[in-house]
Amino acid sequence: MLLRFTPLRGKILERLEFRVKTQEFFSKRDILILAFIVLFGSFLAPLSFMFGLNRTTAVNASLLLNTETLFTVLIALIVFKERASRRSIIGILLILIGAVVISTENFREVELSKGIVGNILIILAGLSWAIDNNLSKLLSVKRDLLLVTSLKGLFGGSALLTLASLIGVPFYIPLQSLPYVLTVGAFSIGFSLVLFLFALREIGAMRTGAIFSTSSLIGALFAFLALGESLTALKVVFGMIMLLGAYVLSGEEIHK
Repeated sequence: MLLRFTPLRGKILERLEFRVKTQEFFSKRDILILAFIVLFGSFLAPLSFMFGLNRTTAVNASLLLNTETLFTVLIALIVFKERASRRSIIGILLILIGAVVISTENFREVELSKGIVGNILIILAGLSWAIDNNLSKLLSVKRDLLLVTSLKGLFGGSALLTLASLIGVPFYIPLQSLPYVLTVGAFSIGFSLVLFLFALREIGAMRTGAIFSTSSLIGALFAFLALGESLTALKVVFGMIMLLGAYVLSGEEIHK
């Protein structure tokens, strides 16, 4: 949000001008869309996820959370009529298969018959975030993506704070942890959201949602390099499959 009041604002927005014609102003329809984004992405999805996580196993939750990618693709195809060639479908499937294996790995521990209520809630969380992704595509055509990000952060954060207070989540943050919290908020949430919105604008929700799921691979690599966690041969193989899927998608011409 603070970047909007610095000289960097104009340069950043100029860099984000690419192929899609952007809009300057917000309409009443845009405000309504923002309200639904906050409802689904910042309230219903986290609420379903938190309650679902307490009612199922961690392995089940990790597997079922990949439904966000699946629902994002399906909504983009069916509701918003995004075009999908055979090449793009193959790329998306490769990424999705890789994400499922990397996020779950030990399928022997997957027991979907256990914690059925929790499993359903995790799926509902994935659906809610998928709706958020596709609705955000409608706002991504605004030129000032910093403003869109600020509004999503302001109203979405307020919704999350309200939700946290309702379910009794403690707000205490040690003073020495505050710089880390602010850094993560600025880059891992704020700036990444600007880039996510730019990707939605340029390549659509279907491709953005699929490529974004490669975060599970990046997380595994970070855990290996920075935290010393093991990187199994299975993760390496399916990580390469995900990268192949991303390459297949990136090599396709996007038709608007």
